[in-house]
Amino acid sequence: MRDRAEQDLEVVEQALKGAPDGFRSLVERYQRPVFSIILRLVRDRATTEDLAQEAFLKAFRALDSFDRRRKFSSWLFAIAHNTAIDHLRKRVLDTVPLETGDDQRDPIDVVAGPATESPESAAISGDLARCFEVALAELRPEYAEVLTLRFGEGLAYDEIAEVVGLPLGTVKTHLYRARRRLADRLRSMGWGEDD
Repeated sequence: MRDRAEQDLEVVEQALKGAPDGFRSLVERYQRPVFSIILRLVRDRATTEDLAQEAFLKAFRALDSFDRRRKFSSWLFAIAHNTAIDHLRKRVLDTVPLETGDDQRDPIDVVAGPATESPESAAISGDLARCFEVALAELRPEYAEVLTLRFGEGLAYDEIAEVVGLPLGTVKTHLYRARRRLADRLRSMGWGEDD
């Protein structure tokens, strides 16, 4: 069975040959992650919708310059990231002060874990997921983005560095700080164990 990267490359080749549904299938496959990446940076749904369309248009226009040695998803996520950054550079971005503290337990693992069967557990998981989204939205945009790329899209550290255009060490630092602040915020909302 072929992996997703091989399937993407095949679809890219079909799109370049003029297959009518070629690029559309890539859009359908990646619309949610592209939307999520951009939303984490711009934090406005309407603007995100416009920027996601713009990112896909840019990718379509540059498809013939795509380096087949790279993963299509990393290339597309980099275009989405850069589209959002270009938008942010055109306006002033408000920042949110961050609290610091030591974390003992990582609530990300709780959210990413498999759902349980009982209604009580399902309700708790739903509450945790809502709190997780609130806490994620309060992070600095660059922290929320690297968390989304790592845990939402499953990208490796070097792939994240490629997408966001930062050195690998900076990506690791952002991930560490983001996880820490997210865990602190979730604990302050009543999730996790307090010392």
